[in-house]
Amino acid sequence: MIHKINLQMFAGGAGGEDRTEKATPKKRREARQKGQVFQSREITTTMVLLFVFISLRIFGSDIYRQLRGFFEKAWTEYPEINDLYMPDIMMRVFIDGIIVFFRAAGPVLLISLITGLIVSYAQVGFLFTTETLKPNFSRINPLNGMKRLFSMRSVVELAKAVLKTLIIAYVAYSYLNGKAHSIMSLMDMDVLSIATFIGVTSVDLAIRICVALLILGAFDFAYQWWEFEKNMKMTKHEVKEEFKQTEGNPEIKGRIRRKQRQLSMRRMMQEVPKADVVITNPTHFACALKYDEKVNPAPVLLAKGQDYIALRIKEIASENKVEIVENKPLARTIYETVEVGQAIPPELYQAVAEVLAFVYSLKGKTMAG
Repeated sequence: MIHKINLQMFAGGAGGEDRTEKATPKKRREARQKGQVFQSREITTTMVLLFVFISLRIFGSDIYRQLRGFFEKAWTEYPEINDLYMPDIMMRVFIDGIIVFFRAAGPVLLISLITGLIVSYAQVGFLFTTETLKPNFSRINPLNGMKRLFSMRSVVELAKAVLKTLIIAYVAYSYLNGKAHSIMSLMDMDVLSIATFIGVTSVDLAIRICVALLILGAFDFAYQWWEFEKNMKMTKHEVKEEFKQTEGNPEIKGRIRRKQRQLSMRRMMQEVPKADVVITNPTHFACALKYDEKVNPAPVLLAKGQDYIALRIKEIASENKVEIVENKPLARTIYETVEVGQAIPPELYQAVAEVLAFVYSLKGKTMAG
């Protein structure tokens, strides 16, 4: 019996790979450009509401005074105006109302705006992008909607809603329970005193609720950060692909480095025939030196090598009648301390000078200096 095997079962590789790697800086930059950043809307909303109620507590009496003055004027002065219902008169009354509204509510609106900007900036920083305005049809996909409905985020949102209700209920009960005696005495107060008491009590209660909800906001901030980092994680395959795109394919870079080494080696070998002497170990190291007092006050290392390269340097030197001198400690020291193209250090002057003097004596030359 012949069994058919679906080879796609073995192609799970990159697609089914777990996301275990932290997001790279490049992916974070791209996500930020798309508007994908983490922030806690709970903290932002709660902070804005908190400062709105605090500003109402501070400016409440002034707001009441301005609105009261406007309504008194509306009931007493405006009815006395002739042709009140003419368009120009109605426009003037409307403008007066707008001015009073902004004078009364302006400080509260301004404080809420500044608070929202500061809290958002503290979480996200400055970010302007139009990517989030582009239509995303996956958001209206019923299947995706069902997934979101039964996702971990939905569970967390449900838990937050329940916690909010419990926090508000507990804070309201605790605060109003302490005000029970004052509430019972409302029946003996006039209408203005009752309204003042209700307004002040409501604002104070709202401030206490907002402060309590900030604790929930802190937990929400931590959760948003955790979820964002989890969603940003990458597979090992994605990290490798990104590295190839940004840094280049490692195999290609390796071939380029090999080519560069080959070219460097070829240029170095081309310098060997110009040397005055090759100092050897004799089999493990070879260093080719040239001394030209008109160019450099000290001998310069033209080439060096170990094992096979040392053997090749000696072969080229022999082919071009360059003297080869055996000096084990000097050859090893030059190989380990001097780079190709550099002059030998002062501590080696004496030893190298003796070698060059020997070579020049064989050729009937003399050293300068």
